[in-house]
Amino acid sequence: MKTVVVIGTFDTKGAELRYVQGIIERSGLATLLVDAGVLGKEPNVDISQVEVAEAGGKSLAELLEKKDRGEAITIMANGAATLAQKLHAQGKVQGIISLGGSAGTTIGAAAMRALPVGIPKVMVSTLASGDTRPYVGTKDICMIYSVVDIAGLNRLSKTILGNAARAIVGMVANAEEEKVDDKPLIGTTMFGVTTPCVTAAREYLESKGYEVLVFHATGAGGRAMEDLIYDGFITGSLDITTTEWCDELIGGVMGAGPDRLEAAGKMGIPQVVSLGALDMVNFGPKETVPEKFKDRRLYVHNPTVTLMRTEPDECAQLGRIIAEKLNAATGPTALVVPLKGVSLIDKEGQPFHHPKANEALFAAIRQNLDPKVKLIEIDTDLNDPEFSLSLAKLMEEMMEQWGAMA
Repeated sequence: MKTVVVIGTFDTKGAELRYVQGIIERSGLATLLVDAGVLGKEPNVDISQVEVAEAGGKSLAELLEKKDRGEAITIMANGAATLAQKLHAQGKVQGIISLGGSAGTTIGAAAMRALPVGIPKVMVSTLASGDTRPYVGTKDICMIYSVVDIAGLNRLSKTILGNAARAIVGMVANAEEEKVDDKPLIGTTMFGVTTPCVTAAREYLESKGYEVLVFHATGAGGRAMEDLIYDGFITGSLDITTTEWCDELIGGVMGAGPDRLEAAGKMGIPQVVSLGALDMVNFGPKETVPEKFKDRRLYVHNPTVTLMRTEPDECAQLGRIIAEKLNAATGPTALVVPLKGVSLIDKEGQPFHHPKANEALFAAIRQNLDPKVKLIEIDTDLNDPEFSLSLAKLMEEMMEQWGAMA
Protein backbone atom coordinates (compact mmCIF):
# COMPACT_ATOMS: atom_id res chain seq x y z
CA MET A 1 0.00 0.00 0.00
CA LYS A 2 1.23 3.50 -0.83
CA THR A 3 2.21 5.56 2.21
CA VAL A 4 1.98 9.28 2.93
CA VAL A 5 4.27 10.64 5.63
CA VAL A 6 2.42 13.08 7.90
CA ILE A 7 4.96 15.18 9.74
CA GLY A 8 4.42 17.97 12.22
CA THR A 9 4.54 19.24 15.75
CA PHE A 10 1.96 16.98 17.40
CA ASP A 11 2.37 18.83 20.70
CA THR A 12 0.71 21.94 19.26
CA LYS A 13 -0.97 20.76 16.02
CA GLY A 14 -2.06 17.24 17.00
CA ALA A 15 -5.78 17.63 16.25
CA GLU A 16 -5.10 19.20 12.86
CA LEU A 17 -2.56 16.53 11.89
CA ARG A 18 -4.95 13.76 12.98
CA TYR A 19 -7.69 15.35 10.87
CA VAL A 20 -5.42 15.18 7.81
CA GLN A 21 -4.41 11.62 8.68
CA GLY A 22 -8.05 10.51 8.80
CA ILE A 23 -8.86 11.87 5.35
CA ILE A 24 -5.80 10.20 3.83
CA GLU A 25 -6.53 6.83 5.41
CA ARG A 26 -10.23 6.93 4.47
CA SER A 27 -9.05 7.44 0.90
CA GLY A 28 -7.29 4.08 0.97
CA LEU A 29 -3.69 5.13 1.60
CA ALA A 30 -1.51 4.36 4.59
CA THR A 31 0.04 7.05 6.76
CA LEU A 32 3.29 7.20 8.67
CA LEU A 33 3.23 9.76 11.49
CA VAL A 34 6.37 11.67 12.45
CA ASP A 35 6.26 13.84 15.57
CA ALA A 36 8.66 16.78 15.37
CA GLY A 37 7.38 18.63 18.44
CA VAL A 38 9.42 19.01 21.60
CA LEU A 39 6.95 20.08 24.27
CA GLY A 40 4.53 17.22 24.85
CA LYS A 41 4.72 13.49 24.24
CA GLU A 42 2.43 11.99 21.59
CA PRO A 43 2.14 8.22 22.12
CA ASN A 44 0.38 7.12 18.96
CA VAL A 45 2.92 8.00 16.26
CA ASP A 46 5.26 5.90 14.15
CA ILE A 47 8.38 8.01 14.71
CA SER A 48 8.64 9.85 18.00
CA GLN A 49 10.03 13.25 18.88
CA VAL A 50 12.89 11.42 20.63
CA GLU A 51 13.92 9.76 17.37
CA VAL A 52 13.64 12.99 15.40
CA ALA A 53 15.83 14.88 17.87
CA GLU A 54 18.47 12.13 17.86
CA ALA A 55 18.50 12.11 14.05
CA GLY A 56 19.14 15.85 14.25
CA GLY A 57 22.16 15.38 16.50
CA LYS A 58 20.88 16.08 20.01
CA SER A 59 18.80 14.26 22.59
CA LEU A 60 15.31 15.48 23.38
CA ALA A 61 16.37 15.83 27.02
CA GLU A 62 19.12 18.27 25.99
CA LEU A 63 16.68 20.39 24.02
CA LEU A 64 14.20 20.49 26.87
CA GLU A 65 16.91 21.41 29.34
CA LYS A 66 18.33 24.27 27.25
CA LYS A 67 14.90 25.73 26.42
CA ASP A 68 16.32 27.39 23.31
CA ARG A 69 13.45 27.42 20.83
CA GLY A 70 15.62 28.41 17.87
CA GLU A 71 18.07 25.59 18.45
CA ALA A 72 15.24 23.11 19.01
CA ILE A 73 13.63 23.99 15.69
CA THR A 74 16.97 23.67 13.89
CA ILE A 75 17.68 20.26 15.43
CA MET A 76 14.19 18.95 14.70
CA ALA A 77 14.35 20.24 11.12
CA ASN A 78 17.69 18.51 10.59
CA GLY A 79 16.33 15.33 12.14
CA ALA A 80 13.20 15.44 10.00
CA ALA A 81 15.32 15.82 6.86
CA THR A 82 17.60 12.93 7.85
CA LEU A 83 14.67 10.63 8.60
CA ALA A 84 12.90 11.59 5.37
CA GLN A 85 15.94 10.51 3.38
CA LYS A 86 16.15 7.26 5.35
CA LEU A 87 12.47 6.47 4.85
CA HIS A 88 12.76 7.17 1.14
CA ALA A 89 15.74 4.85 0.83
CA GLN A 90 13.60 2.17 2.48
CA GLY A 91 10.77 2.75 0.00
CA LYS A 92 8.40 4.02 2.70
CA VAL A 93 7.60 7.45 1.26
CA GLN A 94 5.26 7.86 -1.69
CA GLY A 95 4.16 11.32 -0.56
CA ILE A 96 4.58 13.76 2.32
CA ILE A 97 2.33 16.38 3.92
CA SER A 98 2.88 18.81 6.76
CA LEU A 99 1.27 21.87 8.29
CA GLY A 100 2.28 24.64 10.63
CA GLY A 101 3.30 28.18 11.36
CA SER A 102 6.88 29.38 11.12
CA ALA A 103 8.35 26.52 13.17
CA GLY A 104 6.21 23.80 11.62
CA THR A 105 6.90 25.12 8.13
CA THR A 106 10.63 25.18 8.77
CA ILE A 107 10.58 21.56 9.96
CA GLY A 108 8.14 20.17 7.40
CA ALA A 109 9.77 21.93 4.45
CA ALA A 110 13.21 20.68 5.53
CA ALA A 111 11.94 17.10 5.34
CA MET A 112 10.44 17.78 1.91
CA ARG A 113 13.60 19.36 0.53
CA ALA A 114 15.50 16.21 1.55
CA LEU A 115 13.37 14.14 -0.83
CA PRO A 116 13.92 13.83 -4.59
CA VAL A 117 12.02 15.89 -7.13
CA GLY A 118 8.91 13.96 -8.14
CA ILE A 119 7.83 12.74 -4.69
CA PRO A 120 4.51 14.58 -3.99
CA LYS A 121 4.96 17.24 -1.30
CA VAL A 122 2.21 19.42 0.24
CA MET A 123 2.90 22.05 2.91
CA VAL A 124 -0.03 23.93 4.52
CA SER A 125 1.47 27.06 6.02
CA THR A 126 0.61 30.42 7.52
CA LEU A 127 3.61 31.73 5.54
CA ALA A 128 2.59 30.53 2.08
CA SER A 129 1.38 33.95 0.89
CA GLY A 130 4.76 35.56 1.56
CA ASP A 131 8.33 34.85 0.49
CA THR A 132 8.40 31.05 0.20
CA ARG A 133 11.91 30.83 -1.21
CA PRO A 134 13.59 29.75 2.05
CA TYR A 135 11.13 26.87 2.39
CA VAL A 136 10.77 25.65 -1.19
CA GLY A 137 14.41 26.00 -2.19
CA THR A 138 14.85 24.01 -5.41
CA LYS A 139 12.28 21.30 -4.76
CA ASP A 140 8.72 20.77 -6.06
CA ILE A 141 6.88 21.67 -2.86
CA CYS A 142 3.23 22.65 -3.15
CA MET A 143 2.54 25.30 -0.51
CA ILE A 144 -1.05 26.10 0.47
CA TYR A 145 -1.84 29.24 2.45
CA SER A 146 -3.80 28.34 5.57
CA VAL A 147 -5.69 31.71 5.56
CA VAL A 148 -6.43 31.33 9.28
CA ASP A 149 -3.83 30.32 11.81
CA ILE A 150 -3.47 26.59 12.33
CA ALA A 151 -4.90 26.72 15.81
CA GLY A 152 -7.86 24.41 16.17
CA LEU A 153 -10.40 22.88 13.81
CA ASN A 154 -13.15 25.11 12.51
CA ARG A 155 -15.22 25.34 9.36
CA LEU A 156 -12.53 27.22 7.46
CA SER A 157 -9.47 25.32 8.67
CA LYS A 158 -11.24 22.00 8.05
CA THR A 159 -11.94 23.02 4.47
CA ILE A 160 -8.33 24.06 3.78
CA LEU A 161 -6.76 21.09 5.54
CA GLY A 162 -9.23 18.78 3.81
CA ASN A 163 -8.32 20.20 0.42
CA ALA A 164 -4.64 19.71 1.19
CA ALA A 165 -5.18 16.14 2.34
CA ARG A 166 -7.19 15.27 -0.76
CA ALA A 167 -4.54 16.95 -2.91
CA ILE A 168 -1.78 14.68 -1.58
CA VAL A 169 -4.10 11.68 -1.92
CA GLY A 170 -4.73 12.55 -5.56
CA MET A 171 -1.03 12.98 -6.28
CA VAL A 172 -0.01 9.73 -4.62
CA ALA A 173 -2.94 7.52 -5.64
CA ASN A 174 -2.79 8.57 -9.28
CA ALA A 175 0.97 8.64 -9.66
CA GLU A 176 2.25 6.78 -12.69
CA GLU A 177 5.77 5.79 -13.57
CA GLU A 178 6.90 8.05 -16.36
CA LYS A 179 8.59 6.27 -19.21
CA VAL A 180 12.28 7.02 -19.01
CA ASP A 181 14.51 6.73 -22.02
CA ASP A 182 18.27 6.76 -22.11
CA LYS A 183 18.67 10.13 -23.81
CA PRO A 184 21.50 12.14 -22.26
CA LEU A 185 20.12 15.06 -20.24
CA ILE A 186 21.41 18.58 -20.82
CA GLY A 187 20.48 21.47 -18.54
CA THR A 188 20.26 25.02 -19.87
CA THR A 189 19.36 28.40 -18.40
CA MET A 190 17.00 30.97 -19.90
CA PHE A 191 15.56 34.43 -19.35
CA GLY A 192 12.96 36.24 -21.45
CA VAL A 193 15.77 38.26 -23.05
CA THR A 194 17.72 35.11 -23.99
CA THR A 195 14.77 33.00 -25.13
CA PRO A 196 15.50 33.01 -28.90
CA CYS A 197 19.04 31.74 -28.28
CA VAL A 198 18.03 29.03 -25.81
CA THR A 199 15.07 27.89 -27.90
CA ALA A 200 17.14 27.49 -31.05
CA ALA A 201 19.91 25.65 -29.20
CA ARG A 202 17.41 23.38 -27.46
CA GLU A 203 15.64 22.49 -30.71
CA TYR A 204 18.94 21.62 -32.39
CA LEU A 205 20.07 19.39 -29.52
CA GLU A 206 16.70 17.68 -29.32
CA SER A 207 16.92 16.94 -33.04
CA LYS A 208 20.22 15.18 -32.30
CA GLY A 209 18.71 12.91 -29.65
CA TYR A 210 19.35 14.86 -26.46
CA GLU A 211 16.76 15.77 -23.85
CA VAL A 212 17.08 19.38 -22.73
CA LEU A 213 15.80 20.76 -19.42
CA VAL A 214 15.32 24.54 -19.41
CA PHE A 215 15.66 26.41 -16.11
CA HIS A 216 14.44 29.98 -15.61
CA ALA A 217 17.45 31.93 -14.30
CA THR A 218 15.62 33.54 -11.38
CA GLY A 219 17.95 32.41 -8.61
CA ALA A 220 16.01 29.28 -7.74
CA GLY A 221 16.32 28.12 -11.35
CA GLY A 222 20.10 28.21 -11.41
CA ARG A 223 20.28 26.45 -8.06
CA ALA A 224 17.79 23.81 -9.18
CA MET A 225 19.86 23.00 -12.26
CA GLU A 226 23.04 22.74 -10.23
CA ASP A 227 21.38 20.54 -7.60
CA LEU A 228 20.34 18.15 -10.36
CA ILE A 229 23.91 18.16 -11.66
CA TYR A 230 25.19 17.21 -8.22
CA ASP A 231 22.54 14.47 -8.09
CA GLY A 232 23.94 13.01 -11.32
CA PHE A 233 20.67 13.65 -13.14
CA ILE A 234 22.06 16.17 -15.65
CA THR A 235 25.15 15.12 -17.61
CA GLY A 236 25.77 18.23 -19.71
CA SER A 237 25.47 21.94 -18.89
CA LEU A 238 24.62 24.53 -21.54
CA ASP A 239 24.68 27.49 -19.16
CA ILE A 240 23.66 30.26 -21.53
CA THR A 241 22.08 32.68 -19.05
CA THR A 242 24.48 33.44 -16.21
CA THR A 243 22.61 36.60 -15.16
CA GLU A 244 22.06 35.38 -11.60
CA TRP A 245 25.61 36.46 -10.84
CA CYS A 246 24.59 40.10 -11.51
CA ASP A 247 22.02 39.94 -8.72
CA GLU A 248 24.37 38.06 -6.41
CA LEU A 249 27.15 40.62 -6.89
CA ILE A 250 25.20 43.87 -7.00
CA GLY A 251 22.22 43.15 -4.77
CA GLY A 252 19.28 42.25 -6.99
CA VAL A 253 16.45 39.93 -6.06
CA MET A 254 17.40 36.93 -8.21
CA GLY A 255 20.80 35.87 -6.95
CA ALA A 256 21.59 32.15 -6.86
CA GLY A 257 24.24 32.25 -4.16
CA PRO A 258 28.04 32.42 -4.24
CA ASP A 259 28.41 28.81 -5.45
CA ARG A 260 26.64 29.40 -8.76
CA LEU A 261 28.65 28.10 -11.74
CA GLU A 262 30.49 25.46 -9.71
CA ALA A 263 28.42 22.26 -10.03
CA ALA A 264 29.33 21.23 -13.58
CA GLY A 265 32.99 21.94 -12.93
CA LYS A 266 33.07 19.96 -9.70
CA MET A 267 31.23 17.02 -11.24
CA GLY A 268 33.51 17.05 -14.28
CA ILE A 269 30.70 17.05 -16.86
CA PRO A 270 30.90 18.96 -20.15
CA GLN A 271 29.83 22.58 -19.87
CA VAL A 272 29.37 25.31 -22.43
CA VAL A 273 28.87 28.68 -20.76
CA SER A 274 27.87 32.07 -22.14
CA LEU A 275 27.12 35.54 -20.83
CA GLY A 276 23.36 35.75 -21.23
CA ALA A 277 21.71 38.76 -19.55
CA LEU A 278 24.84 39.93 -17.74
CA ASP A 279 23.64 43.39 -18.72
CA MET A 280 20.97 43.47 -16.02
CA VAL A 281 20.18 43.34 -12.32
CA ASN A 282 16.62 42.44 -11.29
CA PHE A 283 14.37 44.27 -8.86
CA GLY A 284 10.63 44.22 -8.23
CA PRO A 285 8.25 47.08 -9.14
CA LYS A 286 10.07 50.34 -9.89
CA GLU A 287 9.27 51.83 -6.50
CA THR A 288 11.13 48.97 -4.82
CA VAL A 289 14.48 49.77 -6.47
CA PRO A 290 16.90 50.79 -3.67
CA GLU A 291 17.41 54.53 -3.34
CA LYS A 292 21.12 54.27 -4.15
CA PHE A 293 20.22 52.96 -7.62
CA LYS A 294 17.49 55.50 -8.48
CA ASP A 295 19.76 57.43 -10.86
CA ARG A 296 20.98 54.33 -12.72
CA ARG A 297 19.77 53.22 -16.14
CA LEU A 298 16.47 51.43 -15.37
CA TYR A 299 14.08 49.57 -17.62
CA VAL A 300 10.58 48.48 -16.61
CA HIS A 301 10.36 44.96 -18.00
CA ASN A 302 6.82 44.53 -16.68
CA PRO A 303 4.84 45.91 -13.70
CA THR A 304 6.55 43.52 -11.27
CA VAL A 305 10.11 43.47 -12.69
CA THR A 306 12.46 46.43 -13.08
CA LEU A 307 15.87 45.92 -14.65
CA MET A 308 19.02 47.95 -13.98
CA ARG A 309 21.89 48.10 -16.45
CA THR A 310 25.25 46.85 -15.18
CA GLU A 311 28.10 49.37 -15.41
CA PRO A 312 31.71 48.81 -16.58
CA ASP A 313 33.22 48.30 -13.10
CA GLU A 314 30.53 45.77 -12.24
CA CYS A 315 30.97 43.99 -15.56
CA ALA A 316 34.70 43.72 -14.95
CA GLN A 317 33.97 42.06 -11.60
CA LEU A 318 31.51 39.70 -13.25
CA GLY A 319 34.12 38.73 -15.82
CA ARG A 320 36.64 37.91 -13.11
CA ILE A 321 34.12 35.85 -11.15
CA ILE A 322 33.05 33.81 -14.17
CA ALA A 323 36.66 33.18 -15.15
CA GLU A 324 37.50 32.08 -11.61
CA LYS A 325 34.57 29.65 -11.49
CA LEU A 326 35.39 28.10 -14.87
CA ASN A 327 39.10 27.90 -14.14
CA ALA A 328 38.29 25.50 -11.29
CA ALA A 329 36.41 23.07 -13.54
CA THR A 330 37.62 19.49 -13.68
CA GLY A 331 35.82 18.57 -16.91
CA PRO A 332 35.66 19.90 -20.47
CA THR A 333 34.69 23.58 -20.35
CA ALA A 334 34.14 26.30 -22.94
CA LEU A 335 33.09 29.95 -22.67
CA VAL A 336 31.42 31.49 -25.71
CA VAL A 337 31.27 35.30 -25.93
CA PRO A 338 28.70 37.24 -28.03
CA LEU A 339 30.61 40.41 -28.96
CA LYS A 340 27.57 42.40 -30.11
CA GLY A 341 25.33 42.04 -27.10
CA VAL A 342 24.38 39.68 -24.30
CA SER A 343 20.57 40.04 -24.41
CA LEU A 344 17.67 41.20 -26.55
CA ILE A 345 17.90 44.70 -25.05
CA ASP A 346 21.69 44.92 -25.24
CA LYS A 347 21.97 45.49 -28.96
CA GLU A 348 22.53 48.64 -30.94
CA GLY A 349 19.43 50.80 -30.65
CA GLN A 350 18.14 48.96 -27.58
CA PRO A 351 17.84 50.49 -24.06
CA PHE A 352 20.71 48.54 -22.46
CA HIS A 353 23.22 48.86 -25.31
CA HIS A 354 26.44 49.82 -23.52
CA PRO A 355 29.63 48.91 -25.45
CA LYS A 356 31.99 50.12 -22.71
CA ALA A 357 30.34 47.90 -20.11
CA ASN A 358 30.47 44.89 -22.40
CA GLU A 359 34.09 45.50 -23.29
CA ALA A 360 34.96 45.64 -19.58
CA LEU A 361 33.28 42.26 -19.19
CA PHE A 362 35.06 40.73 -22.17
CA ALA A 363 38.47 42.18 -21.20
CA ALA A 364 38.23 40.78 -17.66
CA ILE A 365 37.41 37.36 -19.06
CA ARG A 366 40.33 37.43 -21.49
CA GLN A 367 42.73 38.52 -18.74
CA ASN A 368 41.62 35.99 -16.14
CA LEU A 369 40.48 32.87 -17.99
CA ASP A 370 42.84 29.90 -17.78
CA PRO A 371 44.07 28.67 -21.19
CA LYS A 372 42.66 25.22 -20.39
CA VAL A 373 39.16 26.72 -20.75
CA LYS A 374 38.21 27.02 -24.40
CA LEU A 375 37.39 30.66 -25.21
CA ILE A 376 35.39 31.39 -28.35
CA GLU A 377 34.39 34.91 -29.40
CA ILE A 378 31.68 35.35 -32.03
CA ASP A 379 30.90 38.67 -33.69
CA THR A 380 27.13 38.52 -33.23
CA ASP A 381 24.68 39.18 -30.42
CA LEU A 382 23.61 36.33 -28.17
CA ASN A 383 20.24 35.76 -29.84
CA ASP A 384 21.58 35.64 -33.39
CA PRO A 385 20.84 32.23 -34.98
CA GLU A 386 24.52 31.81 -35.82
CA PHE A 387 25.46 32.20 -32.17
CA SER A 388 22.75 29.80 -30.99
CA LEU A 389 23.81 27.13 -33.44
CA SER A 390 27.47 27.53 -32.46
CA LEU A 391 26.60 26.92 -28.83
CA ALA A 392 24.49 23.88 -29.61
CA LYS A 393 27.05 22.29 -31.93
CA LEU A 394 29.84 22.86 -29.41
CA MET A 395 27.71 21.24 -26.70
CA GLU A 396 27.02 18.29 -28.99
CA GLU A 397 30.73 17.90 -29.82
CA MET A 398 31.77 18.01 -26.18
CA MET A 399 29.09 15.50 -25.16
CA GLU A 400 30.19 13.09 -27.88
CA GLN A 401 33.85 13.36 -26.90
CA TRP A 402 33.05 12.99 -23.21
CA GLY A 403 30.85 9.98 -23.87
CA ALA A 404 33.59 8.32 -25.88
CA MET A 405 36.02 8.81 -23.00
CA ALA A 406 33.60 7.75 -20.24
